[in-house]
Amino acid sequence: MRVCPSLSPLQTAIAQPRNCSPLNPSVQIHASKQQQNPPTITTKIHLSNLDKLLQKPTPPSDQTKLTSSSSLPSASTNRRLVSPLRLSFQSSSDTNQSEAMSPRSLNHLQQLLSDSEPSPRGNISQNWRKYHGCDNWVGLLDPLDPHLRREILRCGDLVQSAYSTYFSHPPNKVSLSDQSYRVTSSLFATSSVQLPQWFSSVVPWFSTQRSSWIGYVAVCDDEREIRRMGRRDITIVLRGTATCLEWAENFRAGLVPIEPNEKDGAKVECGFWSLYKTPGDNIKSLSASVVTEVQRLLNKYKGEELSITVTGHSLGAALSVLVADELSKCKQDMPPISVFSFGGPRVGNQAFVNRVESRGVKVLRVVNAHDMVTRVPGLLPREHIHEQFEGGWQEQLLERLDGYVHVGRELRVDSRMSPVLRPDADPACCHDLEAYLHLVDGFMATNCPFRVNAKRSLVRLLNQQGGNVKQVFISKAQGVQLDLSAGKTAIEEQLSHPSSLFSHQRLIESK
Repeated sequence: MRVCPSLSPLQTAIAQPRNCSPLNPSVQIHASKQQQNPPTITTKIHLSNLDKLLQKPTPPSDQTKLTSSSSLPSASTNRRLVSPLRLSFQSSSDTNQSEAMSPRSLNHLQQLLSDSEPSPRGNISQNWRKYHGCDNWVGLLDPLDPHLRREILRCGDLVQSAYSTYFSHPPNKVSLSDQSYRVTSSLFATSSVQLPQWFSSVVPWFSTQRSSWIGYVAVCDDEREIRRMGRRDITIVLRGTATCLEWAENFRAGLVPIEPNEKDGAKVECGFWSLYKTPGDNIKSLSASVVTEVQRLLNKYKGEELSITVTGHSLGAALSVLVADELSKCKQDMPPISVFSFGGPRVGNQAFVNRVESRGVKVLRVVNAHDMVTRVPGLLPREHIHEQFEGGWQEQLLERLDGYVHVGRELRVDSRMSPVLRPDADPACCHDLEAYLHLVDGFMATNCPFRVNAKRSLVRLLNQQGGNVKQVFISKAQGVQLDLSAGKTAIEEQLSHPSSLFSHQRLIESK
């Protein structure tokens, strides 16, 4: 009997074999015994552990302050205070394993309820091409390789920076969570849709300007990070739909040829192509801006080991594929080009897929099984064709009628596997970028439970998707006196307040 390789949390929880992994047929996937526990038992365990967390620590007396460190709370006491916050699926009969799954200190608890704490970055310099997709990520997706998970999350955080920049009022300078990257150029997308003049007065809350800031180009500029990754990385980052005109372009679902004079038959969605190729007033098209900046950076760092990464969410995911396709032929001897996309729709037809793949572009699509955006455009989702139709005349007929085909490999996550999100999470949550990153951080393999040592902060998820988070998490977060409607700075102030459990832990450590 085989188990998920390199997954230490599963080594002691082997269950009956299931079907082979759809992402890696050579690996036999097993479900953990932890999944067999009734949900009610798991919830009771989480609530019991969380109640321990909320017990107020006894304030130290003056005499206690003068005693030796042996009188301070022990490490085991701290663990009892914070053991619940991981809130992963646990076996009620294995108390030792439950303790191992819990945070080991109040500092760890603070990290979970403060800004994102990324997983440690391992050295991938010897195998960076593999993680960049040279072999189409064979053997890395199911089970998910820890190094690849870290690279995917890094891309997702760069996209989060694009959203944060766009929605700041007024838009500020791009602030990257990854300080090893430096922004070299801003990118704008322009719509060709013409709205009537009266539209702005009717829906003033929608931006109707034709050109909008949509992302940026950045380059890794930190020598230590370059050594870790084994190359200097150039990244193009694109946000999702945010303006009225971008929404209008999304619904222009007709297929248009990329290059009418060529006979390869490659076609893409009309709205995506419009946003990609339309220039604005005194603003280059997104296509021209990306090509110009990437060529400049390639000339600047000529002779170095380079890679090009394109990443985006939703609309940005679709545009990322168009960017990668064009960059692959804009210059001879181009560095390896890969796309890491989140919640992306289909972009073009089968001829376009063949074109992208023949040019050596690698595409990894992160898809939530319950995200409706990943099933459009098109009326007949090919992903749900019954197995008996695969390869048959029925599949060929559906392809002719539908036209749209996904490109690249797929990493499929499931929001219903999350111990934090409600199983009936609404469509907006299923498409939310932070929800995607939460799911990637916890994904181990198909039919395996959520990763118990996931490190990603829950604050942004609680802030953005509070209505889709299980009530127990909302209640307990409020129990530790965190105002989830506050911003990052306010939350940090709450964490440092004298009445905070975290402040008490700092007092202990200062002794």
